[in-house]
Amino acid sequence: MIVASIIALWTVIAVVGFLVWQSSIGRERVQERFELATELADSEDDPQTQVYRGTRRLSRNWIWLPWVLGIGIALTVWIFFQWPIQYVLAIGLVVSLLLNQLENYLHSRHIARLERQLADTIDIMIGAVSAGAAVGPAIDAATIESERPLKPYLEELSGRIRFGDDPIQVFRSLADRVPLETFLLFSSSLVVHFESGGRLAPTLATVGRTIRDRIEVTRRIQSNIAQSQFSTFAILGLVYF
Repeated sequence: MIVASIIALWTVIAVVGFLVWQSSIGRERVQERFELATELADSEDDPQTQVYRGTRRLSRNWIWLPWVLGIGIALTVWIFFQWPIQYVLAIGLVVSLLLNQLENYLHSRHIARLERQLADTIDIMIGAVSAGAAVGPAIDAATIESERPLKPYLEELSGRIRFGDDPIQVFRSLADRVPLETFLLFSSSLVVHFESGGRLAPTLATVGRTIRDRIEVTRRIQSNIAQSQFSTFAILGLVYF
């Protein structure tokens, strides 16, 4: 009976989690369509040259998962062991906090990997532009050498330029899909180059150096934060476990 109750509980949690995930994906798609419709309505240009969001926007769709798992584990302990409610609540809270720290770490690692790949992409583009290539072929060369998670964004960027979309709108859409300051700096430099001209290689070199400096500062900050996080884990372990 207890095992059946636990199985039923986790089945309900899985179904609810799947529905919440589907709802978050749906809200994201509706928001993107609304933004696209607004841009098309406010612009007098050809709609085929406007922003098209084929690649998913960078977002945190699993921020709710640690708390759902914490509640599920707390209910499982309460059903299986019949412990007092204060212990059950403490276990659920601690597990949720620990899983939330894990989710934050995974998201930060994903962002750091995107920024490192962007810096490498800029280095490849600098070499191609310095050799006499245009921006389109330079992006193509960077796309070939790149890996996931950055590769899908570069593939869409390169494909839209190759099929004749407005480069300015394409670069702006990249900063919209990846709302990070490093991507905004990269896309803004390309937009300025297309609007005013000039030498692109020195500009990209400055952008790449800025991004790498930012990555280095972020690493130092994360190393300092890690000490306090380990201290928090140790305190939680001593107090509760």
